[in-house]
Amino acid sequence: MAVDRRVLLRFVLLYCALFGAFGATSPFLPPFLAERGLGAEELGIVLGAATAVRLICGPIAGRVADRFQLFRAELAACAIVAAGAALLYFTVHGFWAVMAISLLQAAAFAPLAPLADALSLAHARSQQNTAGFEYGWVRGVGSAAFVAGTLAAGQAADYYGFSAIMWLSATALLAFPLVAKFVPEFPARTTDGSRHNEHPYHPWLMLLRQRVFGLVTLVGALVLGSHAMYDSFAVIRWQEAGIRPGTIALLWSESVAAEVLIFLLIGPRLLRVLKPTGALACAALCGLLRWGVMAQTTELAALALVQPLHGFTFALLHLASMRLITDTVPCVMAGTAQAVYSLVGVGGATAVLMIVSGWLYSRFGPAGFWAMALLCIAAVPVIWTLHRALSTLSPAQLST
Repeated sequence: MAVDRRVLLRFVLLYCALFGAFGATSPFLPPFLAERGLGAEELGIVLGAATAVRLICGPIAGRVADRFQLFRAELAACAIVAAGAALLYFTVHGFWAVMAISLLQAAAFAPLAPLADALSLAHARSQQNTAGFEYGWVRGVGSAAFVAGTLAAGQAADYYGFSAIMWLSATALLAFPLVAKFVPEFPARTTDGSRHNEHPYHPWLMLLRQRVFGLVTLVGALVLGSHAMYDSFAVIRWQEAGIRPGTIALLWSESVAAEVLIFLLIGPRLLRVLKPTGALACAALCGLLRWGVMAQTTELAALALVQPLHGFTFALLHLASMRLITDTVPCVMAGTAQAVYSLVGVGGATAVLMIVSGWLYSRFGPAGFWAMALLCIAAVPVIWTLHRALSTLSPAQLST
């Protein structure tokens, strides 16, 4: 099948800049904020509040992009604001000042990944567009860029302290608008020939009526939301156990390297074998195992063995969710659906769970990871309900 290599290369560069910036900050943001004077509970509140801002700003930005076809312009503007916010961290100290900068950056970060995904999925291979590229290719390269950013940040933090991560992130974010200018815009027409700008009168109600979309979002909220304690306190826990930043970067990168493997090679094959609902169930069970081990030990050998499960708990779940959303949600709602899924559903759950994680970690320490394992167990009956809902849909409904 033919692939437009120029379009593929432009999306690859877009995802490299975006996820390189994410990789530089994601593992080390909690300890960086701790250096700005935040305690464990304050850290949980700041991270949770930032996620809450994303779930408000993201859907609004997604709706504006759908309505006015401003995907690339929004991506460029938000990246510039996010880079400026990263540098503003150096001017503040203490809870309220850090909170203000975090909320500003969260608002700017909110649309970046959802709009990039909506734009790339519109040009990716599907049932109607067999000449497109595999979405997993660009998403996998993005994960590889995340690994590179994390490794660079880990080495920089070893030598210059955690402040170096913000300089690396700001540099990648400032490159992002230059790349976004050259990616193709969202297609002007749908595959059935209808105008793309014929928007539904009540877009939010349309999504609420999509039962499959609602169930997929709930599964994502439970399984991806269970990563909240890992994202907030894994690095701090490992630091307390005496693991050096360079080694922490390797552990974190190992998990994201598993993402790359799933996105580029294993994931599409697993989706064909297991089907999307089977892939979701596999992700939930891997989450149960992963958080159980995290609750019990900080032995490097055990951590190194379970870190690759991130490829299943995140990447495989993400591929299955994207498949189901693109197959069942009308394309005129692409940007809105991506924002609602990732920011309202998953982001809303994560916002609450990050606050809860701060409370759990301050009182129970690593045993709080058992609560995250219970969320993965709770996802299993939802996946079964989703499987039954899909079985009632006609082939036409599965290729909306």
